[in-house]
Amino acid sequence: MKSDQINIKNRKARFDYEIGDTYTAGMVLTGTEIKSIRDGKANLTDSYCIVDHGEVWVKGMHISEYKYGSYNNHVVRRDRKLLLSKKEIEKISKQSSDAGFTIVPLRIFISDKGYAKIIIGIGRGKKQYDKRQSIKEREDKRNIDRLFKK
Repeated sequence: MKSDQINIKNRKARFDYEIGDTYTAGMVLTGTEIKSIRDGKANLTDSYCIVDHGEVWVKGMHISEYKYGSYNNHVVRRDRKLLLSKKEIEKISKQSSDAGFTIVPLRIFISDKGYAKIIIGIGRGKKQYDKRQSIKEREDKRNIDRLFKK
């Protein structure tokens, strides 16, 4: 898989949350973790971010063990530090401290320079009727596309 093809998405995040601001952050990874991400063996489902002592951490992100790794292979679900500027961290912590807002990882990709990047967003949880509305809009769009296709 080429690096421009690596695009691991958290598809459930946009369904469960209304995403406001988004930020692109680097990740602190070990050697076997970046190799697994380049193989496309990562999962963002059920992961979230927290701000702790001026640092942003992603929790619950699953990166599968590298199959050619030795005894030095990484832990599958560990807290991983995100690399952001101090201004961005302050903005994120201020926005996420409001009630009902959380920091949600949206997508992992490999940059042009070969670094693993993660896009995080400030999300507010949707109510059940908002989710129904999203489903209805998606189905309407499919129906319109089908009609235009014929």
